[in-house]
Amino acid sequence: MGLEKILSISGKPGLYELKTQTRSGFLAESLLDGKKISVSAHHNVSLLSEIAIYTLTEEVPLRQIMQKIKNKENGGKAISHKEDKLKLEEYFFEILPDYDEDRVYISDIKKIIQWYNILNEKDLMDFSEPTEEEAQEIVKQTEAKGATNKAVPVEKSTPKVSNTKKGGGGKTPASRKS
Repeated sequence: MGLEKILSISGKPGLYELKTQTRSGFLAESLLDGKKISVSAHHNVSLLSEIAIYTLTEEVPLRQIMQKIKNKENGGKAISHKEDKLKLEEYFFEILPDYDEDRVYISDIKKIIQWYNILNEKDLMDFSEPTEEEAQEIVKQTEAKGATNKAVPVEKSTPKVSNTKKGGGGKTPASRKS
């Protein structure tokens, strides 16, 4: 299995494997602990196959970066994503020397390295491009299942604030004190 069925879900740790479609979204299984969760349209979901990293000249697909890490480590585990900032940046610079340091944050580098190590641990190291037919089928399935495409590094999500009043003195949910 390639990256086409591996998901990152905002607010949830680790990676997930896309299992099946449900009425309200889809079912995914955690690669960390094997637990299955229901993912609705309210979740911010990214397919790893659709994530790209900014460089000074172009956007490089995550699969190519993962392949470079795999080549550097001879198919073994990468450094820990918990290493200090300088060590992580040096490591990533060896992998992708022209990455855009203004748009690729240390948190993005940590996620990429953590994801690589999760995939390595689960022996999901096929970073090759899918054939044209496989790609079309995957796009059809994922669009039907509600996964979104991201062509940027792992985005930082901002909290959504509703401006609707909910019967309590005209305060919005964001201004209420719990």
